[in-house]
Amino acid sequence: MSTVAAPKNGTSTSVLRTEVRLFRREPGAIFWILLFPTLLLVILGSIPSFRHHEADLGGLRTVDVYVPVAVLLGLIVGGLQSMPQTLTGYRERGILRRMATTPVRPSALLSAQMLVYGAAALASALLALAVGRLAFDVRLPKQPVGYVLALLLAVLVALALGSVVSALSRTTKIAGAIGSAVFFPSMFCAGLWAPVQTMPHVLARIVECTPFGAAAQALNRAAAGHWPGWTHLGVLVVWILLLTGAASRWFRWE
Repeated sequence: MSTVAAPKNGTSTSVLRTEVRLFRREPGAIFWILLFPTLLLVILGSIPSFRHHEADLGGLRTVDVYVPVAVLLGLIVGGLQSMPQTLTGYRERGILRRMATTPVRPSALLSAQMLVYGAAALASALLALAVGRLAFDVRLPKQPVGYVLALLLAVLVALALGSVVSALSRTTKIAGAIGSAVFFPSMFCAGLWAPVQTMPHVLARIVECTPFGAAAQALNRAAAGHWPGWTHLGVLVVWILLLTGAASRWFRWE
């Protein structure tokens, strides 16, 4: 058993190393996933009125509520924009078909892609949290365990949604179009244009049923020191299961 497992593990590791090197050569992906969310946070935090405590936000400042938005933005960009176009490009150029005839299985490539973009999303989140704390005195999450749990579920749901986009796209142009169509509503639900706390009650309830609306609320509660609502965590888990099932059913290697 060990003699068979070793080559497979070695092959998967080689694929992962290759995908990491390719990602490092993509300045666009590095900027939009790793740097843009924090840059947006710095721009918003530099607005004087955004550093004043607001009664409508429960005594928080606008910059405080935008930190979870910046955290979600990096993983939304990676999951819905970058990963689908990369995978669809591999399929479009016949790379996946050729891989099927080698010891490298296409599933190894898919796993490597998810690890690369998942790690990039987590790095983006850590950078946003660090800059928020150091530059604008935003408190670190008071419920770190709940925050990490909500963040990991948010990363998984973004990757699952990106896999569905890849499954539905035959070309990179289609992947870009579908990704953009899902990207902007996802940013709205995450609270980019209006934090969930300021939305009308009915709209907020609807948004909380979406993957990134539930993620935003879970992160907000954990940041405030409360355990993320089980309803919000449950919504994330349900979306992960539904999207993963859909991606598995519809994804084609050729």
